[in-house]
Amino acid sequence: MSLLKTIMAAQDGAAVKRLADKYGLDTTQATSALGHLLPALTKNIKGNIQSDQGLEGLLGAIKNGNHSRYLDNPKLLGRKKTVKDGNGILGHILGSKKASRQVADDAARKTGIDVSILKKLLPMVAALTMGGLNKQASEPGKGGLRDLLDGVGQGAPVREQRSKGLDSMLGGLLDADNDGSVLDDVMGMAKKFL
Repeated sequence: MSLLKTIMAAQDGAAVKRLADKYGLDTTQATSALGHLLPALTKNIKGNIQSDQGLEGLLGAIKNGNHSRYLDNPKLLGRKKTVKDGNGILGHILGSKKASRQVADDAARKTGIDVSILKKLLPMVAALTMGGLNKQASEPGKGGLRDLLDGVGQGAPVREQRSKGLDSMLGGLLDADNDGSVLDDVMGMAKKFL
């Protein structure tokens, strides 16, 4: 299942509904925001994992971070502790507040949603992104991310793990039909779950 589907399907769409309610959006707007913020985060994750240190950091965070709690209990979204965790995740993924502002500004131009709301949503989307990766990693028998995580700490070289396909897996996490557009996939999934 794609990362986007994992997030959208969690608790029958409760995470997206929670974001909408918490930040005064309708579910279509929240889905659109997710569809524009999530690709920016995964693009940066893909860039970060090009170094051994970046890949090890990501795999360690997925394996030990218990971020799936944000998908399991969407009521956590918007709480101070979640915002703090999400901002920490953003720091690792984007590297600076300036980069976070640029992501929010870009999404505001594309969605028409006020940038101040998107800045508040961004830490929640970061937490959901890691939650989705954590969920996928915990699914037995799925291969891919689970296999990579099982290799962490067991002597498997990081470069060998990367060659197993984490880079390409992240690339396919959002664009379900590989048409180059994430938004059509987001809206299609929203209709199913909301």
